[in-house]
Amino acid sequence: MCLDDRASTTFPNRAFTAVDYDIGTDSAQWRKAMGHSAMDPAFHELRPWNEGRLVGAKRALKQQQVWAIRFWLDQHRRLRDRALFDLAIDSKLRGCDVVKVRIGDLVSGGRVRDRAIIVQQKTKRPVQFELMDTARKTIRAWLERRGGTLNDFVFPSRNDYMAHMSTRQYARLVREWVIGIGLPPQDYGTHSLRRTKASIIYKATGNLRAVQILLGHAKIDSTVRYLGVDVEDALELAERTEV
Repeated sequence: MCLDDRASTTFPNRAFTAVDYDIGTDSAQWRKAMGHSAMDPAFHELRPWNEGRLVGAKRALKQQQVWAIRFWLDQHRRLRDRALFDLAIDSKLRGCDVVKVRIGDLVSGGRVRDRAIIVQQKTKRPVQFELMDTARKTIRAWLERRGGTLNDFVFPSRNDYMAHMSTRQYARLVREWVIGIGLPPQDYGTHSLRRTKASIIYKATGNLRAVQILLGHAKIDSTVRYLGVDVEDALELAERTEV
């Protein structure tokens, strides 16, 4: 069955997007799925999905912005979101890994761990991270309300309580948080939370190797690109060091 047949048969009254078909919006496959022939003039006039959009690396949050989001979440009594935010900041995990964290990954002997280890989905490599007192308190408070077993996901899906929250829902939540404190949503995303603590640690210490380990990068070149380290950063570190 072709894409259009599948869509019209299952959901006859719904308008479908490229995300539903799991194909790129700028691809020829998507244009054909929407009814355009390669011979149509409109086929070559369609704008790329990313034209005029900022699609580069998302900004890391500054320390005062981290606390502003925490205050905003507490003010709106969003306990789950506060626990999710604190875990994302401390763990420095990718969004696909944050949403799949299980209770047993964070809890041992009835208490939230000081340190945890997660196997990353992208690299299949384990990465260890710390949980500060602030994160442990909010995670413990959330789990007391959430309940569940050690094998359950910390942040369940809205539609299926046994499944984990989707990365799309996570992205929507992050967008709400940054808008809530007056930041432009196009500049920030789930990866902003992964970059935040790593960037703060690097600026405080200049230790690339430590940041590489914390982020779980296989090569330090990836960490250099990730943090946007340039000549100016190197010179600033040199100027702070007297011999």
